[in-house]
Amino acid sequence: MSVNSKRVFYVKYLANPIYIDILKARSDVRLDRIENESPEDFYAPILNAAHVYQIGAARDELAPHFHVDAAFLKRTPNLLLVSSNGAGFDPVDVEACTDAGVLVVNQSGGNAHSVAEHALAMMLTLSKRIIQSDRKLRREANVNRNELVGNEVEHKTVGMIGLGNVGRRIAALCKGLLGMKVLAYDPYLTAEVMAERGGEKVELDELLRRADFVSISCPLDKKSRNMISTHEFALMQPHAYFITTARGFIHDEDALLQALRDKRIAGAGLDVWSKEPPPPEHPLLQFDNVLASPHTAGVTIEARQNMGRIAAEQVLDTLDGKRPPRIINPEVWPVYAERFKQAFGVTPG
Repeated sequence: MSVNSKRVFYVKYLANPIYIDILKARSDVRLDRIENESPEDFYAPILNAAHVYQIGAARDELAPHFHVDAAFLKRTPNLLLVSSNGAGFDPVDVEACTDAGVLVVNQSGGNAHSVAEHALAMMLTLSKRIIQSDRKLRREANVNRNELVGNEVEHKTVGMIGLGNVGRRIAALCKGLLGMKVLAYDPYLTAEVMAERGGEKVELDELLRRADFVSISCPLDKKSRNMISTHEFALMQPHAYFITTARGFIHDEDALLQALRDKRIAGAGLDVWSKEPPPPEHPLLQFDNVLASPHTAGVTIEARQNMGRIAAEQVLDTLDGKRPPRIINPEVWPVYAERFKQAFGVTPG
């Protein structure tokens, strides 16, 4: 294979510089960087020649014309692979990629430990009323601690919506560290698999009625969009907390706002938003029983390095003709394989 014959590009940022180090070690791979503000005469030739697009997982950090949709794919005739920096792939129209014979992969599991720790931290912070305690100390003199009585988390019930890489890790922490009971709703897993992952399989409505903490860890797709709305919040117990470290559009922010105003639930821990980051005046940020973070659950030094490493390894394996381990649209493989053969002269697999 000739020098720089395999073309990879990214826009604005990567999960970690280790990605660059790994790809630079390969003389047959060229890596190009584009900025959101780059002029078209600069980026158009890069798009036209590219085989791989290493794309950011956060939709609001990419200029719209760098989101992968049908129009974008017309400008990338040689594109074979779209690889997300993270577990999510919000800026990618997977159906359009499938129609174009383009493989989509993510880095699921690469930041699972970090996200799970964040979710547990939110449960503890909310239950122990640490936010309210901190704010009162900063605002008031002679704080009465009897007004800040919280609850223990030990032996409570957590309801996991999604028991994949992140969900199973949250379940393990809750069960192993705190002896919590784990209920789980995941239509893609059997009761046996859920039991192996530490959860009791239940339907969504039952989970919402029984859980002291409801934690979202499922991917965003057409089925999960707005799956937690007015009806679902109404089923939760008044002392229960809503936690999400998944994607913003899985829950309805207006419905959550109303549930908090009506004191239908005790509070919420929100790492993801419909617009990221949310503005300071966002209504949900005005509640002292809402713990907020700007989609940073998976943003740790360890997770970023791991995500960068596995992303680079997966891209190189794919370019070497291997089947990548984290495919989002496996149904595209036959068409993709033919396109790969046309590009590099060998059949992948």
